[in-house]
Amino acid sequence: MSYPVRGRSLRRTNAQRASWYFGLVFILIGALGFVPGITSNYEVLYLAGSESEALLLGIFQVSVLHNVVHLLFGFLGLIMARTNPLARIYLIAGGIVYLLLFLYGLIVPHHSAGNFVPVNAADNWLHLILGIAMVGLGLLFGSRSVPGRTSPA
Repeated sequence: MSYPVRGRSLRRTNAQRASWYFGLVFILIGALGFVPGITSNYEVLYLAGSESEALLLGIFQVSVLHNVVHLLFGFLGLIMARTNPLARIYLIAGGIVYLLLFLYGLIVPHHSAGNFVPVNAADNWLHLILGIAMVGLGLLFGSRSVPGRTSPA
């Protein structure tokens, strides 16, 4: 049974759960980007740009900007998980942002000044997968219904 709190149910929808979990993962990834050892080449972790050759998990190119964006994106996911409509907006809009980052990574040469994020080929594939997953979940979890609840007649 759910008990309303200021007009909200204590039970969460699938969209809210997905937004919460994505938020947690982005916070974890953003924080790990600042941990030497988990991030290789840590000594060349720069503020931004393709000159930052630090690699999260030895694979994904990161910079201070890249890590901070992950942290902010994560906290946004947690905040927007408070309501179903906001969670869906986070998933769909966030997914679109990641699909645009995928296109950005395809268009902008990786060793150019335009690659200010920075991204590499591994980042591009991850951005594509994240974008598809987030938009897909946002659309799939479009219903307002909460598992175990019946809608009023």
